[in-house]
Amino acid sequence: MEKTRENGKFPIHQFFDDRLIRLKMVMADKDSELFFEEMGDVEPLKSRDKAHLDAQKEITPGHLVRRVTAVTEKAVDDNHLTSADHVEILKSNDVLEYKQDGIQHGVYKKLRMGRYPVEARLDLHRMTVEEARREVFRFINDCMKYDLRTVIILHGKGDRNPDKKALLKSHLAKWLPDMEDVMAFHSAQKHHGGTGAVYVLLRKSENDRQANRERHGLR
Repeated sequence: MEKTRENGKFPIHQFFDDRLIRLKMVMADKDSELFFEEMGDVEPLKSRDKAHLDAQKEITPGHLVRRVTAVTEKAVDDNHLTSADHVEILKSNDVLEYKQDGIQHGVYKKLRMGRYPVEARLDLHRMTVEEARREVFRFINDCMKYDLRTVIILHGKGDRNPDKKALLKSHLAKWLPDMEDVMAFHSAQKHHGGTGAVYVLLRKSENDRQANRERHGLR
């Protein structure tokens, strides 16, 4: 603060400011002395009495299982189906059709006409391509485990997509022929979804083949 003189003296407000500062310093010294006198016989807490807020959480068996599962699922993926960008894009009214060599014409016609009982179905609506890839692979494998022969997959027509592209249908047309257990498939009849669904004929399981041989007296 700049000091000025009036009649050879400091201004009166400066005088009181200086007195006030000195008074505060004296009071602070007395307060410090009083504090140390009161706290003189107080001992600090020992370290073992302190609360450890950063203690690690207990690792439970459930945590370990989830960790192992997450690592395993990333490391092991036997799903050979791909979701590549070069898949040929189909239209909503395109018909899906495929059959392996050796499939009888009558069998394929019966499948195409929807005359086989539908034993299981998979609905892919509202799924992403990656989700559909996993579900189709799991679905076909599960059907084989339970000896199912004729199933249906609902993939939609893609009419509601902003770009009108039938992405799931297009990928499904590529995936199904790549699965060795799929013997044939064809777009469904209108009452089963038309070109928004597909009938799938699966290979006979080993159990079915053995039962068929026994039925005909063969081994």
